[in-house]
Amino acid sequence: MTDIKQKKESIKIQLKDLRQNLKKMHLEVTEELILPKPDDVKFLMNKMDKLLKIIESK
Repeated sequence: MTDIKQKKESIKIQLKDLRQNLKKMHLEVTEELILPKPDDVKFLMNKMDKLLKIIESK
């Protein structure tokens, strides 16, 4: 597998993970009326920032 394909696959996996985490957070807010912990939000934001840096470096 080429380096570009590996990066794409890695980003794809990370995006799926982020999406799943955000969906869970959304359900907690809308159905259970539970606000996310600030640290959880910060963690997801950091993951998104890292992905953006990878994508923008191309």
